[in-house]
Parts: sequence; C-alpha cells; structure tokens
Amino acid sequence: MKRAKPCTFWLLLLVVLGSVSISTVWAQEGTPSAIDTGDTAWILISSALVLCMTLPGLALFYGGLVRSKNVLGTIMHTTIIVCVISIGWVLWGYTLAFGPDVGGVIGGLDYLGLRGVGMDAFPGTRIPHLLFMVFQLMFASITVALVTGSFAERMKFTA
Repeated sequence: MKRAKPCTFWLLLLVVLGSVSISTVWAQEGTPSAIDTGDTAWILISSALVLCMTLPGLALFYGGLVRSKNVLGTIMHTTIIVCVISIGWVLWGYTLAFGPDVGGVIGGLDYLGLRGVGMDAFPGTRIPHLLFMVFQLMFASITVALVTGSFAERMKFTA
C-alpha cells in the first residue's frame, strides 16, 4: 500500500479548516455583539508569531547574511526599528490607519495616543479593540523591519 505524502495531509487539513472557518463566517451575519474567546486567542497567537518572525527571526536572518563585523549592527537595526515603529504606531499611526474616515483617504484623530481604544469589541469583529491594534502593530513593525535588509552592510548603525 502506498503511503500518502506529508504535504498531502497538510493540504487536506488546510482545506478542511478553511471550509470550516468560511462556513462559520457565513453563518455569523450581522454585527457581532460580544468578544469571542476563540477569536481572541487566535489573534493573540498570531500576533506573537509575527513578533517572533520579526525580532529573532528577521534579525538573525539578516545577521546571517552579513559579514561577522556587521552582525550586531544589523540585528540592532531590526530591533530599534521595531521599537521606534511601535511608539509611532501607538501615538498616531493607528489612528491615521484605522480611525474614522476623513474624506475617505485617511483616518481621523479619534484614536490619537490610543484614546478610546479599550477592551470593547472592535467594530465588525469579536476581538478586543486593543488586541486588534496590537495585531496591526506587529505587521506595521515587520513591514518597516524588512527594509533594514536593503541597507545591511551599507550603513552603520549610528547613521
């Protein structure tokens, strides 16, 4: 008897889980009213995985691509970029990206400094608003951290 390849198992699992999640989304029409613990746990885990992709993952990946004298500087670029983007995102980035529309182009300043962002559900979801902000922060930080690979070994950290 021929044994199934491991990739076949993972593909089948992906199709089954995808169809289950799509059917639950179609079944939940309307606006969600309460925070769901399963959705919250999934977004927490996803945020943690993206953070692990960024700091140790991306930093060590770029550190492995450069000469040994530039490893520390390259890792510091990624780490400091994540810190700076996190501060900017909390202060004004989140409100400009996800605040109420002003002219349909940019968000308003309603969430400036995370004012009004709490543990109530984010509109249209069943996860806390603060968790949604953290989830989006992880992607904002990895996006800018990816750029540090373009100037690895070309720029000193002090510059």
